[in-house]
Amino acid sequence: MIEYELHRIRATELHRRAEYERLVREALRGRREARRAGREAPSDTGRPGRHRLARTA
Repeated sequence: MIEYELHRIRATELHRRAEYERLVREALRGRREARRAGREAPSDTGRPGRHRLARTA
């Protein structure tokens, strides 16, 4: 009987952990999409003859 209870506790904890990780991924995806939506056309470095993107922080 105790093995069954331990199994239920572990299963419940795994479900909670999976739900938390889903929420974290969803939040990160939302931030990433919001950041991309806020960007405009990429800027160059300002140096003539170089067509690279500006360095990000």
